[in-house]
Amino acid sequence: MLEGIKRAEDGAAVVFEGVVRDNTRGRRTLYLDYEAYEGMAVKQMEELAEQALVEFQIRDVAIVHRLGRLEIGETSVLIVVASAHRAAAFEACRRLIDTLKRTVPIWKKEYFEDGAVWADGELPPAPVATPRAKPAS
Repeated sequence: MLEGIKRAEDGAAVVFEGVVRDNTRGRRTLYLDYEAYEGMAVKQMEELAEQALVEFQIRDVAIVHRLGRLEIGETSVLIVVASAHRAAAFEACRRLIDTLKRTVPIWKKEYFEDGAVWADGELPPAPVATPRAKPAS
């Protein structure tokens, strides 16, 4: 997908790949199953891409979300953003995945050794300390 998006005028191509991990909130995950209201989900993802093209200084964007059973390590969602500058590409990509997860009608069922649950979204991330560079002496 990346090679289909990049052009000579682009200085940045940002890729976000959401991958099925082997644990959720301390429980061992066996696999995930995604369902969607497909017609609406596709329409909303197209609208998100169009909004990003208007709001950010990016040239192109592609969004794909898989459905059905996905095994550990498989890609569930892929977003590619191309632009002249990296800041716009990073900002657009972040907004796209955050908005997609909140608003697009795609549902995730998580399967564990002792049962399954429909996911209700991610817990907010813990604050990350940013190391400060020390000036050279």
